[in-house]
Amino acid sequence: MPDVLKGIIASSHDSIKFPYTAGEQANKKAQFAAMYGFPNVIGAIDCTHVAIRAPNVNENTFINRKHFHSINVQIICDADMLLTNVVARWPGSTHDSFILRHSSVGRRLEAGAIRDGWLLGDSGYPLKQWLLTPFLNPHSAEERHYNMCHSRARAIVERTIGLFKGRWRCLDCTGGRLLYTPEKVCQIVLACAVLHNVAQLKNVPLPPGADCCVGPDPEPHPHAFEPNAAAVRQRLEVMRRL
Repeated sequence: MPDVLKGIIASSHDSIKFPYTAGEQANKKAQFAAMYGFPNVIGAIDCTHVAIRAPNVNENTFINRKHFHSINVQIICDADMLLTNVVARWPGSTHDSFILRHSSVGRRLEAGAIRDGWLLGDSGYPLKQWLLTPFLNPHSAEERHYNMCHSRARAIVERTIGLFKGRWRCLDCTGGRLLYTPEKVCQIVLACAVLHNVAQLKNVPLPPGADCCVGPDPEPHPHAFEPNAAAVRQRLEVMRRL
């Protein structure tokens, strides 16, 4: 079984790919624009918790805001519910924004890898030129309309997580918790992510009832991030376009 797990994980670089090239981005943008009317979106981002048995080392770091032990997994998806980035290595107490900041995607986007496009994230993330978040306290009709459009498009990542965990019930708290070491759980998550994309591309149907039993994730705690002036201007421009 370990060899099977390693074999599946070895294909993750080919199966789970973030759209860095202009051609790849054009396809993702067209999908989001056609389905949600939101411009220039290359993906939606969120995190989800995978319940685990209390580990023997650094146990407290694995306790999340819902007070159970978990791995906090970063998910980025496209409009077709394909996973384009999965980071499974951080304990449950780790904040979503920290995971993004220390991920390869986060570092590359911060370094300017994407010049014309953005991710959609919730208020647990900082507003960036490459990451659009909602207005925390919308005051105008324009801001409320932007938030509505943003929420509708970003919801694809929540549905993707529901589909992902509905297909692989071992990852969802309604299916119990994984009784392995954190390192082994992270390997299982990544293998399931590879198989999720294969299933999506092959149109493999979900088992009956698998999409309606997924437990809720702990809500991220909104941080008071330092405002980025260029990102603030860009969000206002997008708001006016919408």
